[in-house]
Amino acid sequence: MATKPPEADADDDTEVELRNADVCNVVGAVEEMGAKWKLIVLNDLRDGEKRFNELKRSTGASSYTLSRVLDDLEEEEFIENRKEFESPVASYYTLTEKGDALCPVFESLDAWGADWL
Repeated sequence: MATKPPEADADDDTEVELRNADVCNVVGAVEEMGAKWKLIVLNDLRDGEKRFNELKRSTGASSYTLSRVLDDLEEEEFIENRKEFESPVASYYTLTEKGDALCPVFESLDAWGADWL
């Protein structure tokens, strides 16, 4: 049985990468947005700034899950957190420019879902 030289594998890998170059951005974007809860929170913030408890009620997430997701989204620069230290202390969450740029994506996914799901 004939075997291919190692450089042939490298050529095959390059060809596969070239054929799938446009898919890489899609996969990368999905990996960046990630988990279900991130998508739910990002979609919910499309309506504008919300406090932690408003997000908790509207998304149905537990306090632990929501806190973890908000921290991740803030670290990834999809949202920003504005704190007010007057009584009562409150945290307000809004989409950043990066997060806001996802709004047309959510609208397209919503339209696709309405047609196909």
